[in-house]
Amino acid sequence: MPSDAGRPAGRRAAGLRATLYQILVVLLLVGLAAWMTETARRAMQQRGIASGFDFLLDRAGFAIGHAFFAFSPDDTYLQAFVVGLGNTLVVAAAGLVTASLLGTVLGLSRLSGNWLLARAAGAYVELFRNTPQLVQIVFWYALFTLLPGPRQAMSLGDLAFFSNRGLLVPWPAEPVVLAVALLLLVPGAALGFWVLRWSDRRRRRGRATPAPLALAGLAALALPLAFWLAVGAPAGWSVPVLRGFNFAGGLALSPEFLALYFGLSFYIAAFVAEIVRAGILSVGRGQIEAAQAVGLPRTELYRRIVFPQALRVIVPPLAAQYISLVKNSSLGVAIGYPDLFSITNTVLTLSGHTIEAIAIMALVYLSLALTIGALADIVNRAVRIRER
Repeated sequence: MPSDAGRPAGRRAAGLRATLYQILVVLLLVGLAAWMTETARRAMQQRGIASGFDFLLDRAGFAIGHAFFAFSPDDTYLQAFVVGLGNTLVVAAAGLVTASLLGTVLGLSRLSGNWLLARAAGAYVELFRNTPQLVQIVFWYALFTLLPGPRQAMSLGDLAFFSNRGLLVPWPAEPVVLAVALLLLVPGAALGFWVLRWSDRRRRRGRATPAPLALAGLAALALPLAFWLAVGAPAGWSVPVLRGFNFAGGLALSPEFLALYFGLSFYIAAFVAEIVRAGILSVGRGQIEAAQAVGLPRTELYRRIVFPQALRVIVPPLAAQYISLVKNSSLGVAIGYPDLFSITNTVLTLSGHTIEAIAIMALVYLSLALTIGALADIVNRAVRIRER
């Protein structure tokens, strides 16, 4: 029977062996990947197939029909990838915001005591969740392309116009200022969250802060507003105007973008609704009744009791849906939206660098998914209940 003094040394030896085995496995995998890469390179070289990433600096030679960033045929393949990534991020970001807001409203509606509201929300969830997402995207695209032409466009107060060319809306004359201001909303939201936590700490010490939600909202807008004022507070707008057979000015959202945006956001919103509903139902009924018994207002009930506990259940599956939305943006290739997937197809066809182009696309999608997962993990750690 081994002595107690010998057991720690044995455990250390076992741990060292396990570490060496893991290092050996990693080295074998790296070596296998290097061998496969070199074998593929030699085979491609023998068959006269181009390889390497030097093609990224070559002239692209093709145009991109709808891009939120400037691009011309004289630009490089690398710039084409960047434009495709930008188009993907724009439609994904818009879809994430819409799906989150709409899904939250639907989830709360399903728990409403109003029979009609709850059944309408349930019908939405069943309809959009149980039909293929690609079918929904194609449906929206067909609907938008059947709209009348620019001369017969549907007008919304002579400011926005719907036609088979898409949606024309007013847009700031300084879009760069708007983009920076929107980016500053991210640290602004963090500042607003800190203000909420600060007001809660003051309340526990008996020093209540008036209107904490309004104060947090002002804190969230402080950075964008300060930047806007610092650059001269530009307030000019470009309004779409019909000239000839098309509109000029404003921001043009193509039917392809709108179809993909609606298809992504409305589909994922149905899943978000169920996640929100399940998260709220996971909170013990007794806690809600206790809060109502002491006269806690409904907004405070949800802000202080229901949502903080529901987020522990909501965040992990919600992150999975966000990742799904970003990856499913590649379905835009079916309707001609020039996202990363569509532009990659064009690049690999023209350049002949199939493996490299697909590898770049896969790496970008992987990076986006891992980034969303990492951010969700940070949020999940922040909202979890710490054991005492």
